[in-house]
Amino acid sequence: MKVINKYIVVCSLGLVFSLLSCKRSNLEMTALEGGPQVEDSTYGYDPEQMIKMDFDQIKERGYFTAIVDNSSTGMFLYRGEPMGYEYELLSLFAQSIGIEIRFDITPSLEEGFRKLNGGQGDILAYNLSVTKERQKFMDFTTPHNFVRQVLVQRKPDNWREMKLHEIEKTYLRNPIELIGKEVYVRKGSAYTTRLKHLAEEIGGDILVVEEFDELETEALIEMVAEGKIDYTVADEDVALVNARYFSNIDVKTAISFPQQIAWGVRKNAPQLLDTLNAWIGDMKRTNDYYALYDKYFKSTRNSKRMMQSDFFSKNAERISPYDSLIKLGAEKLNWDWRLLAAQISKESRFDPHAESWVGARGLMQVMPKTGQSYGVKNLFSPSQNIKAGVKHILWLEGVWKEITDIEEQSKFVLASYNVGQGHVQDAARLAEKYGGDPQNWEDVSNYLRLKSKKKYYTDPVVKFGYCRGDEPVDYVDDILYRYSRYLQLDQSEGVAADQSE
Repeated sequence: MKVINKYIVVCSLGLVFSLLSCKRSNLEMTALEGGPQVEDSTYGYDPEQMIKMDFDQIKERGYFTAIVDNSSTGMFLYRGEPMGYEYELLSLFAQSIGIEIRFDITPSLEEGFRKLNGGQGDILAYNLSVTKERQKFMDFTTPHNFVRQVLVQRKPDNWREMKLHEIEKTYLRNPIELIGKEVYVRKGSAYTTRLKHLAEEIGGDILVVEEFDELETEALIEMVAEGKIDYTVADEDVALVNARYFSNIDVKTAISFPQQIAWGVRKNAPQLLDTLNAWIGDMKRTNDYYALYDKYFKSTRNSKRMMQSDFFSKNAERISPYDSLIKLGAEKLNWDWRLLAAQISKESRFDPHAESWVGARGLMQVMPKTGQSYGVKNLFSPSQNIKAGVKHILWLEGVWKEITDIEEQSKFVLASYNVGQGHVQDAARLAEKYGGDPQNWEDVSNYLRLKSKKKYYTDPVVKFGYCRGDEPVDYVDDILYRYSRYLQLDQSEGVAADQSE
């Protein structure tokens, strides 16, 4: 279904390539004079149906959920680590209030609004522009910053051979030049509203195409760079980040005054809003707040290096340059490959040349003697290193074969990989002696931590003595945390935060 008026062209997902081939004359013939003015949709907002959950209920529940997009400023992977401006800022907020944070990766703005008011999320963190229309069905926090909307357009194909003044002549610099042009924008974004108002101001029709409900603004910017579409609109800070990566785009034409950028919360959650505003106010008085913004939006060298790196991925279908090897290894273990990737990320951050102070080498930080026992000599070879690491994990699974719960067994195996199976077996014996379950990781991990205390490492059931047990317990926790983030970033699997429990 396609609806066109003198401001807006709305197309259903999947019609992009046929739309791109549409002739201008066809569009103009179906344009409706005096058509309805389109504002941001309320997406079926109904105050009576809005879930009632404010900060006190969130604290009692024990976690809050942030709705973000999968982008270079929202949440992405670099060297296997979750990163992003919104991701880091939200994580700092979670630390300050002492509540677990979960991330819901939702590319669709429309779906994000629905999830917020339906209770599937508590904070909408999309680098949102504050508009009067949105304020009808959502409250906004204190603004993080003020950003203009800019036109994203492509440089001429031969721009490298042209002089600057020649290139400049090819750009749209006067908004009047947008009359009759197609501008593709993210569905449900404030860009539609701004372009409608701009069309009224310049007294001409701008053909705005609201398309790609499941694609972020950055994906549209990439389509401009690739020549699939001619124009899109983005917030200036996001546009500048992408211009560092796509050298053939121009983002200097502003189409708005600076607008407020903020997070959204449900209108019936004043406690949460007040808590967020108080925290944002405190953060704005620190250097860390501005350093974080500069890291993602102003550091040209860092952002370009990340975006051009083999370690950069906005989709967990590709976590590292060694995914194919990791998948083969995980298949032998009957593990989800992302769990093995999380372990390798923890061990070496996917650096095949990593070497620890004790001599552990390569992706899985295998000791030379361990590698030799499995017939592997070159531990700096990614394939050989993973081969040795996987064989050692298989051996450890044999050690813990009496644990039939696969998820529980994997925790014992990971801890044993880090500190040695002897110390973990000691902790299991201590758990059993003191009334715990020797096959339950929560019970055993408590006693593994206690193995640094004389009362426990000298206990008669302990055979391997003193151990800094915090390290292997934290090791397991960190791997499971990374694993949960990989699951969340995998759009094909959907959000799976609960699987980290």
